[in-house]
Amino acid sequence: MTVADVRAFNRFYTRVIGVLDRGYLSSPYSLTEVRVLFELAAGAREVPALRTALDLDAGYLSRILARFDRDGLVVRSASAADARRQVVELTEAGRSAFAELNARSDAEIGTLLGGLAPADRAELVAAMRKVERLLTGVPRAYLLRPLRPGDLGWVVQRHGVRYAEECGFDQTFEALVARVVGEYGGAPGREAAWIAEVDGEPVGSVFCVREDDRTARLRLLLVEPAARGLGIGARLVDECLRFARRVGYERVVLWTVAGLAASRHVYEKVGFEVVERVPQRLFGREVEGQTWELDLRSATS
Repeated sequence: MTVADVRAFNRFYTRVIGVLDRGYLSSPYSLTEVRVLFELAAGAREVPALRTALDLDAGYLSRILARFDRDGLVVRSASAADARRQVVELTEAGRSAFAELNARSDAEIGTLLGGLAPADRAELVAAMRKVERLLTGVPRAYLLRPLRPGDLGWVVQRHGVRYAEECGFDQTFEALVARVVGEYGGAPGREAAWIAEVDGEPVGSVFCVREDDRTARLRLLLVEPAARGLGIGARLVDECLRFARRVGYERVVLWTVAGLAASRHVYEKVGFEVVERVPQRLFGREVEGQTWELDLRSATS
């Protein structure tokens, strides 16, 4: 995204939320003045702390507080800790003004969101959270959830893309994934799958499917590059193993190809061992197919 793109979005969004209006939220106050009012609604604040929280010039904040004082919205007093510092708090009139502006803000955003379908609202909020995280550097959080409608198609598409880009596999690999996904769910109560999400977007998957009465197979483990390093792969495998134990499987097997270092590390860490290696030509490449196995009766979770 270019500087021009960001500036264009800024112009669009400030217009949508009415920042350019003479009075914000149809009030006699500017956006900055309303922001000060909202900050004071949380409780009395020392002026230096208020200035720091809002990153305002001292003179500008002083003029805003003077106006609030004239309008009867705030009262100022000396700090008990240091008489040289002023403490500002809202009066009853100030709290009433805040309550009215808060209600208008809720109504305005409610109207903005009301024109969107539920899925679009969720996508919008997730995008906003992502923008905030990227610009503040806050560490990403993720969640694991069961499958929802549309997830199976995502699993097939992302496996096709990822393995083509990272391993050079052709479309026969994506076709294999499609067959695995198409067969999923044939053993109710004995199979499960999970999707990992970051900022409301799917970034990973794993399936636990029935091999036989005593054996489960771990399949379709994937973590998108942008979400790696958060421990998602290990968490997905752990969830699969916990499910397998809970429903009574005695061992878990999986098949993969050599060279996937991150996956190998996760498998080894929980106790999987390679029991078979077979050089073969698959997916348009020469690969070493590997079968891994974990005995759940002896392994620890």
